[in-house]
Amino acid sequence: MTLSPDPVRFDAARPLALTVAFDMAASGVDVLMVRDILGRLSLLLDDRLAVVDAAKVEAWRERLTSTLGRYAADRPLLLASKLFQPDAYFASPRAADELGYVAGSGQGTIRWLDNTVVGGDWARVSTPRTEPDGVRTARTALYGFKGGVGRSTATFMLAKHLAGQGNCVLVIDLDLESPGSGPLLVAEEQLPRYGIIDQLVESALGNDDGLDLVTQATHFQLQNNGELWVAPARGRGAPHTTYAYIDKLNRVYADVPGHGQGSFADRLEAAVQACEEAVARESRRPDVVLLDSRAGIHDIAAIAISRLCDLALLFGSDNGQTWAGYGELFKAWLSSGQAPEIREKLRMVASMVPDADRSGYLEAFRDHAWESFSILYDDLLDGETGFNPSPEDDAAPHSPIPILFALELVGLDAVSTPGWDDRAFVRAAYDSFLKTATKLMIEGPR
Repeated sequence: MTLSPDPVRFDAARPLALTVAFDMAASGVDVLMVRDILGRLSLLLDDRLAVVDAAKVEAWRERLTSTLGRYAADRPLLLASKLFQPDAYFASPRAADELGYVAGSGQGTIRWLDNTVVGGDWARVSTPRTEPDGVRTARTALYGFKGGVGRSTATFMLAKHLAGQGNCVLVIDLDLESPGSGPLLVAEEQLPRYGIIDQLVESALGNDDGLDLVTQATHFQLQNNGELWVAPARGRGAPHTTYAYIDKLNRVYADVPGHGQGSFADRLEAAVQACEEAVARESRRPDVVLLDSRAGIHDIAAIAISRLCDLALLFGSDNGQTWAGYGELFKAWLSSGQAPEIREKLRMVASMVPDADRSGYLEAFRDHAWESFSILYDDLLDGETGFNPSPEDDAAPHSPIPILFALELVGLDAVSTPGWDDRAFVRAAYDSFLKTATKLMIEGPR
């Protein structure tokens, strides 16, 4: 009995296509590798300036078809001269240089364009634009790869600390599936009529004018001219109307070409801006915006970290799940060519640090964080300069900002326990975090 050869699987398809791309580029032609939403690959050759030998083209096409199996696209090899709008591919802002490939003399370039249904925003790193008057609100995303690491409580503590120093602070609860910071900061009866979920749904139809999105925190007393505003995930709804939160959530992530803002990423960015503008109309422009992001590998987290913030605080405990998860994100940023841009935004937060062996725990956390972050650091040879901090560099992205574990906080109903955040053990647990995070936000990350 003759066994069939093993089929090509997803992980093997791209490296196999890349070997063909190397041969193409060696002949002097520029190559764009394109992967569709099912993972199938096409290679596009830019023959607009130089004719490519027809026999080579046919040989490469047959090689791709036979090598990639089901991961060969219906048209695995395309010529730019035959495309209706070749620059839609070759000049796409989403196309990135193939990592690790350097074209030699007489060789063409190799670029990479990946199409995905979700998650594409992890690979599109940018920084919020400066306002026309030259001032930019400092935006910080608080994110955890896994839930249950105290992210929303830390958002609450940081917001109150910043407002207590005289800042105008806006907290935006982006954890739509499990709202966290909103309920901590605003009593149910004081919620605005609408929430972030409404802004996202209504903007898809261009119907978002006049939404009541923000309110002042009800668990905060004004100090030193500081203000604390909240944009909750959900609102209280209009009178005599059922507030259909789940029905809205089921529709919120869809891209809607031709209506309103279009893509979900654009609508989310517009929602954040709408909340900032709402605070400015009510009082003054926020000095600081805290984005309480959803946990996990999710589009909201991707947009919040990669696109909407200047600083991203990454929460985690020292365990294998934390480092495996962050390692996958870091590899994705590396493969998309975004490592130099994204690493400047990041800083680890060690949540729930045990007080009994604080120094030992933090040292182990730092070393494990450095092992994960080193994917994003430069590989340097002797005498070269670049970005490759040592494990002991306390200003590096991997260096942990500690939040101490307090047993008294376990199971605490913060909403029904007034003044819980002013207790001595709570202040001690968050002291280092509040000081370091505030400095990073005001001065900017490294």
